[in-house]
Amino acid sequence: MHSTGLQKPLFAPGAHRRTEPRGSLWDSCKIGGASPVVLSPHLSLMAVVQITRIVRFNAAHRVYNPALSDEENQRLFGKCNNPNWHGHNYTLEVTVEGAVDPITGFVVNLRDIKQVVEREVVEHVDHKNLNLEVPFMAGTIPSTENFVLGIWRVLAPAVAPARLARLKLWETENQYVEYDGR
Repeated sequence: MHSTGLQKPLFAPGAHRRTEPRGSLWDSCKIGGASPVVLSPHLSLMAVVQITRIVRFNAAHRVYNPALSDEENQRLFGKCNNPNWHGHNYTLEVTVEGAVDPITGFVVNLRDIKQVVEREVVEHVDHKNLNLEVPFMAGTIPSTENFVLGIWRVLAPAVAPARLARLKLWETENQYVEYDGR
């Protein structure tokens, strides 16, 4: 599941996990000292639920193909081909899915998803030039479509035990791309 070896998974393989929940999370599930609240017996433990975390960052790029002439790049990409770069205020919606844990009621803690997205994506792209400074975009035309594919390759192995279900990357308030792994 974590075969890339490049990304630190949300939960390291073989990491110790408590089998008996303790501490503030467990205590917060108790009602008047009674046993913790768990899923109703009529709810299927195999139900798959999706949950989304939104992050924002800024990045610059130049959309061009180095194999084409300057004229052809200008014709194809217009002002996005500006040799002095241009930037966007990106919004990334990260949707993961999985079974609901009967103890926490979570698919996964969104705080953990936020930390993974910050570590694996935002720290590498925020206020960076996608053409020059982002290793997972090296040698790729940094269109929004290619950018979301690069983000997927980085995040998919890192969000385990949840499964990455969908990414929606907003380049502007009027334009986004969406990818679900297919």
